[in-house]
Amino acid sequence: MRRLEFPDAGARVLGARDPLPGRPHRILVAGATGAGKTTLADRIAARTGLPRTELDALHHGPGWTKRPGFEAEVTALAAGEAWVVEWQFRAVRPLLAERAELLVHLDLPYWRVVLPRVVRRTWRRRGGREPLWNGNLEPPLRTILTERDHIIRWSIRTRRTAAEEIDRLLVEGRGPAVVRLRSVAEVEAWLDGPLAAAFG
Repeated sequence: MRRLEFPDAGARVLGARDPLPGRPHRILVAGATGAGKTTLADRIAARTGLPRTELDALHHGPGWTKRPGFEAEVTALAAGEAWVVEWQFRAVRPLLAERAELLVHLDLPYWRVVLPRVVRRTWRRRGGREPLWNGNLEPPLRTILTERDHIIRWSIRTRRTAAEEIDRLLVEGRGPAVVRLRSVAEVEAWLDGPLAAAFG
């Protein structure tokens, strides 16, 4: 399997302005729930021309149930030569990490940036009865008080999961190179700088 070549192991973690050592064809976008993974994945696909698959659309069936064949569909996706996808759903994360060439980590300030985004998004989706995957709707806002896995409570509870799993990959020397973006400004700088240069 082709990988981007790095001069040393320490170079596997890149910042917003570090040049990419090649043109990645399989890109993951990771971060806490509400960090902006889907939006960034869409923007990366638009900038690069790489095919885009939204993992939520493969996973969520009617009534928020997992669709039959989800793992098989992700296995087929991962085997492809080019894609941009969010790094989520524990069952398929190892498979995607094994095939990816680049993992973009949205490591944004949680309480100041990510949580307000989750709250605004949930309010907008519920207030506007916005249909999501397979016709699902956000549940009533009051369920934040009763449902342990309400999206806002889920985001708070799992806010460190992506960072911990990425650190584990790096310590173990597995997985793709990582670009760590720590602010909205860094996201823009990376899109306009290293990513644009790699695909220019």
